[in-house]
Amino acid sequence: MGRYAVRRLLQFIPVLIGTLFLLHYLTTLSFQFNGNPVRALFGDRQPPPETIAALTRAFGLDDPCLSQPGNPCVGMFVERVGGYLRGDFGVDFNLQPVTDLITRAAPVTLRLTLLAIVFESVVGILAGVIAGLRKERFADNLVRISTVLVISVPIFVVGVLTQIIFGLYIGNWVRDRTESETMEAIFSISYQSDHPWASLIIPSMVLGATSLGIIARMTRTELIESLRSDYVRTARAKGLKPTRIVGIHALRNCLIPVVTLIGIDIGGLMAGALITEGIFNIPGIGGLVFRSVRTGETPIIMAVVPLLVLVYLIASLLVDLLYAVLDPRIRYE
Repeated sequence: MGRYAVRRLLQFIPVLIGTLFLLHYLTTLSFQFNGNPVRALFGDRQPPPETIAALTRAFGLDDPCLSQPGNPCVGMFVERVGGYLRGDFGVDFNLQPVTDLITRAAPVTLRLTLLAIVFESVVGILAGVIAGLRKERFADNLVRISTVLVISVPIFVVGVLTQIIFGLYIGNWVRDRTESETMEAIFSISYQSDHPWASLIIPSMVLGATSLGIIARMTRTELIESLRSDYVRTARAKGLKPTRIVGIHALRNCLIPVVTLIGIDIGGLMAGALITEGIFNIPGIGGLVFRSVRTGETPIIMAVVPLLVLVYLIASLLVDLLYAVLDPRIRYE
């Protein structure tokens, strides 16, 4: 397994280089066809050409290849990658180091993603197990109906409704009856830096709601299928306890596709936290990327997107290694 992990880690290198070059080429084409993004900083005003030239040099956008449509600017790409290897990700249009912006935003999004993963995994698997063990009964029908509603309702609708119900109605009731700052932070309508974990509990539930529904339905389907298998009938014939049959034999095998979904969802939650962060005013990676796309700040985009790709790759590797833990038949030579 160790050699397999090393091979997978080495495969990260061409993927990251390819991602960086694709982003570099797209941003270069945007500059070549749409013009200098520095001019957008001044809106309708017409700054002196000397000011435009000075800012263009400061942002590293004065390379002659940027005036040649279609030129991939390989020299700029090599210089940019060299800067990344030295830990230099450039500056934004306010001359703030991109590294500092990511350092401030990434921990917030990581906490939000971690809480969302825990919420959707625990609640989703538990709901799926309950529904699978009580097929065609009340609990099963309740889980199926509720998960369909959660999956079908857009995330921004869930976010706004949750903010109104938990942040205003229930939140006001809690604030009138408790002096606990932690409880007030949990039911607040926005992120509070004084309570970096408590104020992210409800936003994480919103972020993980859609995946929770998918995990619950997938767990239910896989568990029902596992309970029909020969090895479960053999375990019952041997007189094993129902809890051991479900927990050790059936559930362990049916969790493989669920673990795959959860692993892929880690990167998706980090990249897709934009709407949730906007609703709850969370200063995370999603808001940073949105502002950079709107203002055309390519250094931020070029730094954040490869980091998200790296998160996807690491999560995929961990999921593959976890397969061997869940299913002893899987071996990596």
